[in-house]
Amino acid sequence: MSSNKEFDAIIVGGGHNGLAAAAYLAKAGREVLVLEKLEHPGGAAVSAHAFDGVDARLSRYSYLVSLLPKQVIDDLGLRITLARRRYSSYTPDPADGSRALLVDNGDEAATAASFAAVGAPDGEFRAFTAFYAACRQLTEALWPTMTSPLLPRSEARSLATRAGAAEAWEAMIEHPIGHAITRELGSDLVRGVVLTDALIGTFARADDEDLQQNICFLYHLFGGGTGDWDVPVGGMGAVSGELERAARDAGATILTSADVTAVRPGGVVDYRHGGQDHSSSARWVLSNVAPAVLDRLRSRLRDLPATGAAAAGAAAAGNPNHRREGAQVKVNLLLKRLPRLLDGSVSPEAAFGGTFHINETWSQLDAAYGTAAAGSVPSPLPCEIYCHSLTDPSILSPELQAAGAQTLTVFGLHVPDGWSRPGTTRTGAPNCRPPSWHP
Repeated sequence: MSSNKEFDAIIVGGGHNGLAAAAYLAKAGREVLVLEKLEHPGGAAVSAHAFDGVDARLSRYSYLVSLLPKQVIDDLGLRITLARRRYSSYTPDPADGSRALLVDNGDEAATAASFAAVGAPDGEFRAFTAFYAACRQLTEALWPTMTSPLLPRSEARSLATRAGAAEAWEAMIEHPIGHAITRELGSDLVRGVVLTDALIGTFARADDEDLQQNICFLYHLFGGGTGDWDVPVGGMGAVSGELERAARDAGATILTSADVTAVRPGGVVDYRHGGQDHSSSARWVLSNVAPAVLDRLRSRLRDLPATGAAAAGAAAAGNPNHRREGAQVKVNLLLKRLPRLLDGSVSPEAAFGGTFHINETWSQLDAAYGTAAAGSVPSPLPCEIYCHSLTDPSILSPELQAAGAQTLTVFGLHVPDGWSRPGTTRTGAPNCRPPSWHP
C-alpha cells in the first residue's frame, strides 16, 4: 500500500455537501483531499443525458433546490440561477378525475375557488393557509441559524417561542405531525396534499412516534424560511459543477474513482485509486456518505484487537440509521407533449407546473403504507410528478423545445428498498395511472 502526504482534511464522498465543505476549507487555506467513488463528483446532485441520442439533460436523482443558503452561494461565488415555480401543486380527486385542487401561489382567489370545487369543507382554504402560516413562523425563526453552530434543543425552542411559534414547535418538533394535520384540516384530499411533504423521503406513517415524518416535513418547509423549492437552471449538475469549480479553484484535490475501503483511528483513510491501494491521513476526516456506509468503513479496523473490532461492529449495528432504508422509486421520462387533462378548467402547463399528486389522499397514503409494510406493492401506488422543463427549458435542445417536448419525473412512494434484495418476496403489481388525464 502506498502512503501519501498528510492533509488538513480528508472528505469521504464528493457529493454536493462534500464539495461545499471542500471549497470552504480550501478557501480558508487548508489542504483538502476529496475521495469520490464514482467517476464524477456531485453525488445525487448530477445531470445526465439519460436517453441515448437525445439531447435532454435530466437531473438524474435530486432535482430541486431549497436548503442552499444564499450565504453559501455568496461565500463560494457560485454562478447558479434558481427559478421559482408559480404553481405549488395540482391534485386530482381520485373519485372524479374531472375535478382537482390547484394551489396557485400567484392567485389566491383561484386557489380558494379550487378548494370549493373539490368539495372541501367550508373554511378549509382558510385553515390550510393558517396552517402553513403557523409553520412559517417557526421556519423563519430557525432558518437563519443554519449557517451557525447547531443550537441546543432548548435554545432553539426558546428562539421559536420568542418568535411566536411555540404552537408550531409543538406540532412540528414534539408530536407526530399527523396530529396537527388532522386537527386543523378536514378534507381527506387536502390532508393528503399536506402529508406528502412528510413522506416523500421516508417510509413512515403520519402518527409514527419516532418522528421521522416530522424531520421530512421540516426539511420540506425549512428552505429559506419559506419552504420554496426552486428549479436550478441547467439542472442539478449545474449546482454541483459550480461547487466543484469553487473547490478546485480554491486548491482542493478531488479524486474520482477513489473507493474508500476503511476509516481508521488517527485520521487514516484507506482507499483504492488507479488500480492501487493508498493510505492518507488528516487531522480531520469529514463524512459525506450515509451513516450506514460510515459505520461499515469504521468497522473495518484491521489494526484493532478482535475485541475492539467487535465493539466497533456492535456500535454500527446499534445506529438506528444503519437500519433505515429508502422507500421511493424515481422514473425520468421524456414526452413528445404533456398529457391532456380530463379537468378542462386547468391547462396542462399549470397542472404540471408544480407537484402533480396522484393517489395521495390521506387515506390512500395510509393504506399504501400498510400494504407495503405487509410485503405487497400498493395498488394504487401514491405518486408525484414534476415537469422541470416547463420552468427551465434550457435542459432541452432547441429542436426538442420547438417540437413541444417535455420532461417528467415520477416519484413513487412506499416502495421499500429491501424488496430489491435477493431472497425478498413481494406480491402484486402497482397501478399508478391517474384517472385524470387522457393518453
